[in-house]
Amino acid sequence: MNRPTLSLIAVATALAAVTGFAALTAPGEPAAASAAPAPQAARLPVERTSLLCPAPSVSEIAETLTTSYTPPAAGAQAPAAGADAAKPGAVLGVAKNPNAAGGKKGKAPKAPASVTAPGKPVSAETDGAVTHGLTGTATGTLAPGWTVQQTTLVPAGAARGLLGVGCSAPDTEFWFPAASTAKGRADYVHLTNPDDTLAVADVELYGPEGELKTSIPEGVQVPPHSTVPVLLGPLLSGGAQENLTAHVTTRTGRVGAALGSAGDGVGSDWLAPSADPAARVLLPGIPADATGVRLVAFAPGESDADLKIQLVTQNGTIVPAAAESLHIKAGMTAFVDLPDLTRGAAASLLLTPTDPKKQVPVVAALKVVRGKGSDTEMAFIPATAPVTARATVADNRAKGTALTLTAPEAAAQVKVTSSAGSEGGSPASRTVSLKAGTTTVLTDLAPKGVKGSYAVTVEPVAGGGPVYAARMLTVTEDGIPMFTVQTLVDDRGTVQVPTARQDLTVLDD
Repeated sequence: MNRPTLSLIAVATALAAVTGFAALTAPGEPAAASAAPAPQAARLPVERTSLLCPAPSVSEIAETLTTSYTPPAAGAQAPAAGADAAKPGAVLGVAKNPNAAGGKKGKAPKAPASVTAPGKPVSAETDGAVTHGLTGTATGTLAPGWTVQQTTLVPAGAARGLLGVGCSAPDTEFWFPAASTAKGRADYVHLTNPDDTLAVADVELYGPEGELKTSIPEGVQVPPHSTVPVLLGPLLSGGAQENLTAHVTTRTGRVGAALGSAGDGVGSDWLAPSADPAARVLLPGIPADATGVRLVAFAPGESDADLKIQLVTQNGTIVPAAAESLHIKAGMTAFVDLPDLTRGAAASLLLTPTDPKKQVPVVAALKVVRGKGSDTEMAFIPATAPVTARATVADNRAKGTALTLTAPEAAAQVKVTSSAGSEGGSPASRTVSLKAGTTTVLTDLAPKGVKGSYAVTVEPVAGGGPVYAARMLTVTEDGIPMFTVQTLVDDRGTVQVPTARQDLTVLDD
C-alpha cells in the first residue's frame, strides 16, 4: 500500500473520531459533490458527565440526604442507540479525606443507588458525621442533565442549620464572594479531586484593601479521589476579615470546590461558586421574609466597577431604598447591607453598570438571614447565569419548596416539570409565563401523590428573554426558620459537535 493511501485512511479515521460521523467522497465522484457546503454543527447529548460533592458535616447529629436524578430526554435530545453509544450508568463513589486519617474519620456517605432510567430520583440517607465527599460519573442515556443534590440538617449546636449544595462538575477556577474569617465564623473551602493524579490548588483571599497574604504559598495538595477541607481563618496572619472573596485556581489537575460556612448563633450553609465574572449580574431567590441581606462583590480585573442596584419584584424592577449603587475598586472586595430589602415579597437582585459604556466584570454573592434574635438562620445566594436550555434541582419536598423565576430583560416562558418522587408518584409539567422585569415564585410544585424526594426541571421556551432560577427549601426546627437556596445552573446536557467533509489538499506535499 502506498503512502497517499495510508494518509487518506488516517485523515478519515481522525475525522470520524472527532465528529462521530464523516461523509467521505470517493476520488472518482464529481467535484461538485465535494464542493457542496458543509452541514452546520449539530448539538448532541453528552455521553459522560462527572459530578463532585463535598463532605457534608462533622456533626454527630447531622442527617444527610443525597439525591441523584437524570431528567428524561425530549425528542431530538435523546442519545442515539447503537453499538457506539456509551453504556448507561450513574454511579457515586467515596472521595476520601486524607486529613481525617489520624483522628475521627466519620462515616462514609451513603451513595444513592445507581439511577437506572431517566425520570425518577434515587435517594440515600446518612446519619452522623461525614468527612468524606463523593465523586460520580454518569454515562450514556443517564449522562445528559445528571444532577445530584446533597441536603444536610443539623438540628442543634453551633453549626445548626439546613445546608444544601448541588454537586458540581470539576473545573480549574472558582470565585466565592461573601467568605469570612470573622470571629464566630468557620469557613472551609472543600476541594475534591476526581482524577487518578494529584491536583494542586491555590486559595487566594481578597479583602476591602486588596489581596491578603496567606500561609500556603506552595498550594494545597489534593490526592487522587480525595476531599481536602481548607479552613480559611488560619491562612491569614493579619487578623480576622469579615468580608472576603476567596479565589480557587489549580496549578495542576482539576477539582470541585464549595465553601461551607458556619456562624455561631446564625446557622450554617454552603456557598456555591459565583458565576463567571460578568458586567451584568443577577442573584435570584431572596426570600420574602428575609430579615437581613448583605451584598458582597469583587472586581477581578484592573478597572473599578460602579454598579446600579435594582430589585426585581413580582410587580416590576425598582431601586431599593437601602442602597442605589455600589462602587468596587479593582482587586478589592466591597459590600453593602440591604436592610428591609424585600418588604415581604420574594425578589431577585440585579446589578448593572451605572455607565453602560463601562462594562467591568464582577463576581457577587448574597448572605441572607431569616428569623430574629437567637432564632436566626443564614444562607447564601451566588450570582448565577441564565438557564439557556435546561436546569434541574434534585431534592425537593412535598412541603417547604419554592421556585423563583426571574426574567429581568424581556418576557419569557418556561416549562416547569416536577418528577415522580423517589418513593412514588407521577410527574407533572406546566408552562409558566413571565413578564419582563419581574420575578415569579411557585410554591405548588409537588406533583399529585408524590412520596419522598422529587426533582424540578426548568426549560425556557424558545423566543423569550433570559430566565434565572433558584430553589428555596425550608424546614422549621425548634422555632428556627432553617432554609437553603440553590441557584439552578444549566445542565450542559448537550454539546456542539462539528461536522466535517473530505479535504484532499491535506495530502499535498
